[in-house]
Amino acid sequence: MSAYVIDSVLFRDQFGTAAMRRIFSDETTVQRWLDVEAALAKVQAELGIIPRAAADEIRRKARVELIDLGELKAEMDRTAHPIVPLLRAIKKVCDGDAGEYVHWGATTQDIVDSGTVLQLRDGLDEIERDLRGLLENLLQLAGTYRDQVMVGRSHGQQALPITFGYKVAVWAEEVRRNLQRLGQMRERVLVGQFAGAVGTLSALADSGLAVQEALFRELGLGCPTIAWHVSRDGLAELAGVLAICTGTVGKIAHEIYALQKTEIGELEEPFSLGKVGSSTMPHKRNPAACETVVALARAVRSIVPLALEGVLAEHERDKVVLQTEREYLARLFGLSHAAIAKTRAVTAGLTVRTGHMEANLYLQRGLLLSEAVMMRLSDALGRQEAHEVVYRICMEVFEREGTLKDALLADPTVASRLSAGEIDALLDPKAYTGLAGAFVDRVTAG
Repeated sequence: MSAYVIDSVLFRDQFGTAAMRRIFSDETTVQRWLDVEAALAKVQAELGIIPRAAADEIRRKARVELIDLGELKAEMDRTAHPIVPLLRAIKKVCDGDAGEYVHWGATTQDIVDSGTVLQLRDGLDEIERDLRGLLENLLQLAGTYRDQVMVGRSHGQQALPITFGYKVAVWAEEVRRNLQRLGQMRERVLVGQFAGAVGTLSALADSGLAVQEALFRELGLGCPTIAWHVSRDGLAELAGVLAICTGTVGKIAHEIYALQKTEIGELEEPFSLGKVGSSTMPHKRNPAACETVVALARAVRSIVPLALEGVLAEHERDKVVLQTEREYLARLFGLSHAAIAKTRAVTAGLTVRTGHMEANLYLQRGLLLSEAVMMRLSDALGRQEAHEVVYRICMEVFEREGTLKDALLADPTVASRLSAGEIDALLDPKAYTGLAGAFVDRVTAG
């Protein structure tokens, strides 16, 4: 039995993805530490700080498969330290005295932070790939259903006609903004750490900046202006942006969930025979994937306060913050990627029930077009007077369950100004979608 759902054989694919489990696995974590140590040795040899032969040997042996992770774990428990046991393990597998030159001028947090940033880069690549796939799905849906009229709703009530393409285009533009946020955030988050014990690079003296710059060119990371050992605002921003991204997909999933309700029936998440909605009600076709996405989005939001706590780090180093990050970062990425990937899959196979959309336009017997009638009467009566007249008629229709057309024709104020044919035209939902199609075009041209 697993202690947490991300690692559960039964539940892990609901709350995470294989890609994120690989990126944040123990094996990859240790390999990323080794990658930083190997890159450090390489650039220091090129700068004449350590022997080239030692650097070459370090690079050859900086492979996680050469490290006994069980032994490493035992040493980490004994020493209460993550990197010192690793340095001893590297020294053990290196020939000659090469192991003596590992970690030259570095501090533990330099290796851990830079290794973590390499993992974050890999994780963001996966998330952005699926977010772009989701955007492609939404743009295709928006174009396909550009002119499919449906009910627009506000406060949970029918409001005015829109098109399904318009609704999806709203989602698509939000996803596009999230991709922009992720791209803009990268330059602040994907920054390496190499600063020494308290951030001053004192162990390397005048060669410190040259090593730092060369190291991050080698690793493909940004070079910090100054140490960020206790400046964790980048990781707080990361958590916030991923919470926004998952909030967006959570909203999309919740909207599909709501429109899949039996009484509405306009959308349905992908279904195939064998998918069971209930152990006791065989007829159920539940929106299980969408429900999971909404739950994931809520879980990701709960991580943000923890990430913000990390900004309150103390002095020049603070392990409390590092331990907090070690707990939430893999969880943040696992939950976020699962939510985005599932929403991509849902939108790729979404069932759109246009017949139900059409039928729902007429549920209120014309009330959906009250604005159109009011605006036409405004020319003769003025805006406020027209509102009062149409409001009174609509409330009567609502209570007595007649039709808006009949009520309008029965009212002398309206009947003297609008013919039956004009009222029919005003109550046509397909003629009152405004600039919905034009807005879809703007988004899809993106």
